[in-house]
Amino acid sequence: MTTSARRAALRDVVFVDGVRTPFGKARPDGLYAETRADDLVVKAVRELLRRHPELPPERVDEVAIAATTQTGDQGITLGRTVAVLAGLPRSVPGYAIDRMCAGGMTAVTTTAAGIAAGQQDVVIAGGVEHMGHHPMGFDADPNPRFVSERLVDAAALNMGVTAENIHDRYPHLTKQRADTYAVGSQAKYAKALANGDVGPELVPVAVRSAEHGWGLATADELPRPDTTVEGIADLKTPFRPGGRVTAGNASPLTDGATASLLAAGDVAAELGLPVRMRLVSSAFAGVEPEVMGLGPIPATAKALERAGLTVEDIGLFEINEAFAVQVIAFLDHYGIADDDERVNPYGGAIAMGHPLASSGIRLMTQLARQFEQHPEVRYGITTMCVGLGQGGTVIWENPHHADYSGHTTTPVRTDDAAEA
Repeated sequence: MTTSARRAALRDVVFVDGVRTPFGKARPDGLYAETRADDLVVKAVRELLRRHPELPPERVDEVAIAATTQTGDQGITLGRTVAVLAGLPRSVPGYAIDRMCAGGMTAVTTTAAGIAAGQQDVVIAGGVEHMGHHPMGFDADPNPRFVSERLVDAAALNMGVTAENIHDRYPHLTKQRADTYAVGSQAKYAKALANGDVGPELVPVAVRSAEHGWGLATADELPRPDTTVEGIADLKTPFRPGGRVTAGNASPLTDGATASLLAAGDVAAELGLPVRMRLVSSAFAGVEPEVMGLGPIPATAKALERAGLTVEDIGLFEINEAFAVQVIAFLDHYGIADDDERVNPYGGAIAMGHPLASSGIRLMTQLARQFEQHPEVRYGITTMCVGLGQGGTVIWENPHHADYSGHTTTPVRTDDAAEA
């Protein structure tokens, strides 16, 4: 006698919570110069667990942690080592992910697929990048076929050059526009910080310095709130003489970590976990590596098509600001104004930093808070460009919206309630 295996229906995947460390300058005198990368993400994971005592640690089915440079203190199968270091039961497995800047985003979408298919119930997805310890591309050995067979222009391996290439391809995306956008990002971040919109997601981190002793990192180190268009107009263009990409309109080199908690909708209801967003669809897409920053455009088109939505249905956009020109190229393509208030309401990576594999989850955490403030918005997007010519997009639904279609048997909680 034979029996048939049970075929499970796809389940809702919900974003329960997200946290991050303060972001620091990737320099010898930066916040985390003498702090290990794995310790940063361990701190974030521990904080997630602390904020959710309703979650039995043994119910975590997977820990997926991303890093772009997986060596040294960012190596040794990060998901598993972080799970052990964070004090999770030894029964909790883990693994590492690399999709360069979209590593954390991929940790979320990969584990979400497992949840939807019934293979996991609760997961932790995170990312870390200590660019001070591991500069992007350091000790890399690109296959010579990339250049010898003309598969990729050698300059495409330099992300700043790819941003200059977008300016070349679309001359109407001027340096003036890029600088103006960048100054706006700094101003929005400063306003969000003053309003308390940036802060609840931050995890204080103990840091040490051989010179200064122990300290506590509680705030981002990188913002420049006094930035003006005039002040950055004549900055050096490091990627090309007379270029348009500068330190003023690009994200700075950054150290930091993020972590998020995802669950099946029915399991969140069972455990009393808050529901802050529901994952609607996701997509990754490839573009010419020479214009890497255009990746979010086709990725968003694919995600919208899979969801049966159009860009007009999206009420909030969290776009990673690797370079200002990459953001305005996206906005230009979709007919969105450079200063549209729906775009990066709290500012973005130009102000707060871009620790590569960490940033996707930072976008999600900010979108979740914005959903709480805007119950009239049903759908939002997190999107980012990815090195070597890719883009990634995730579309989310707001549980505070009157027409929310997800699992609703437990009340949603705000950050304040969760911390009480």
